[in-house]
Amino acid sequence: MNSLHSHCESRDAQVARKLAALAHPVRLRLLRHIGSASSCCVKEMVTQVGMAQSTVSQHLKVLVDAGLVDYRAERPRSCYRINTDALGELAGEIGQTIHGCCGREPGGSAPEIPSSGAAKTTPDGVNKDI
Repeated sequence: MNSLHSHCESRDAQVARKLAALAHPVRLRLLRHIGSASSCCVKEMVTQVGMAQSTVSQHLKVLVDAGLVDYRAERPRSCYRINTDALGELAGEIGQTIHGCCGREPGGSAPEIPSSGAAKTTPDGVNKDI
């Protein structure tokens, strides 16, 4: 296995781990809440999501372990802050993947597909070539 292939596999594993951390509605809600402030403590997030402190802490641990959220113990509370660098890198990886798969920039239009002639339409205007 060459080093480029090994590097890509390692990078893909890191991206997949971060995406898995985001693949839960509560974690997305927590991420948005943390992002709306410079930092948040668990008590604030428990109130925001209406779940037990232990459940919120478990979800936050997943986000911290994935590197998407930073944790800092400030007695008597724990503060969490978005890791903007990690989220930016993840967004870039997703953008590159979309561009590589679809041949377009994220949010851009699809590349033109050459037509073999005029599009055929039904009387109600539906394109039969689709």
